[in-house]
Amino acid sequence: MFCSIYKSSKKDEMYLYIERREVNENETVDPLEAMPEALRSAFGRATFVMDLELTESRKLARVNVLHVLDSIATNGYFIQMPPEGLINPNAVAPEGLRGA
Repeated sequence: MFCSIYKSSKKDEMYLYIERREVNENETVDPLEAMPEALRSAFGRATFVMDLELTESRKLARVNVLHVLDSIATNGYFIQMPPEGLINPNAVAPEGLRGA
């Protein structure tokens, strides 16, 4: 399956995967059309990142490709959420980086 990947304007490292469709040059595509309204507003503006061919043997950095393929087939889209716990916004900045 060929898919298009879009990033969220509201949340860093949140991505939308949808099946890539062939479009005429006069046609515009709304990548968010497959998502429920509440999810659309939480996602914000979709900015195109890349097209990618997904196969069962392909490795993805943060998600299982089988989950992506299943979600696109079932729901019409897959949302990759940002990783949790990598950055603590309340942590004290290391010495030397304060005020940078």
